[in-house]
Amino acid sequence: MQKQIYLLLFVAAVCLASCSAKKKTISNKQVRQNNNTIKKQNQDAIANYQSYTSLSYIDRFKGIAIQEMNQYGIPASITLAQGLFESGSGNSDLAKVANNHFGIKCTSDWKGKSYYKDDDSANECFRVYDNPDDSYRDHSAFLKRKNYARLFELDKNDYEGWARGLKQCGYATNPKYPELLINIIVRYHLDQYDRPEGEIAKIKREDRVLTQINNTIGKADTDTIAKTKPDDKIYTVKQGDTLYNISKRFGITVDELKGLNNIVDDHIAIGQKLVVVK
Repeated sequence: MQKQIYLLLFVAAVCLASCSAKKKTISNKQVRQNNNTIKKQNQDAIANYQSYTSLSYIDRFKGIAIQEMNQYGIPASITLAQGLFESGSGNSDLAKVANNHFGIKCTSDWKGKSYYKDDDSANECFRVYDNPDDSYRDHSAFLKRKNYARLFELDKNDYEGWARGLKQCGYATNPKYPELLINIIVRYHLDQYDRPEGEIAKIKREDRVLTQINNTIGKADTDTIAKTKPDDKIYTVKQGDTLYNISKRFGITVDELKGLNNIVDDHIAIGQKLVVVK
């Protein structure tokens, strides 16, 4: 009898370990209960929600989009265009109920509340925010991941480069995503909110943001939006680059960077191709 109990306990432990290793699933009943709880908690905000036009949406969120641009280098026009597109100018169910304006899904490191709705699959998990501004801030934080790192080397008024780069880095599966964003930017003249930056300011911003990205490498950051991985094994040297700041961007040491490229001194040239992945 005792052996049977031990056997049952062992089988249960194996099953538990196996189940926990798989992707978490949720039943339709749990989805309804969870979503009803979120709606109840936000019932006052939902009841008093004021619908936006595209122009009133831009006027409401242009300020925080500019703040995030100055902090991280993401063009304000890109942030606003994504917000307009992903949230239906702030009028989508996800924006009204969850304050989620960018369709950002739950990841393994997300500790906040969740809201479920059908997207690429049934009952997908989306992040819930206390207010829309938190959604904008988290949009910037979400992009500070290794697969988006090369975008922060673009000028902060290069909205066309960002639009195409987001697709290349796996943000969206729609092949027309860059054109959709660019068309929104042109239609509403969103580039008027973008600001150029000098070379020194650009290098300082790059180093600061890329260091932050480098410090998160290795942490749990499963990206449920990204579908593809960029080919980031080769880097082309640009004006202002040094071996030191390139090594920081890709999480390797200067000596490792030299070794990968047979560099014997500290000299690199603009346009030079460097292997940056061990």
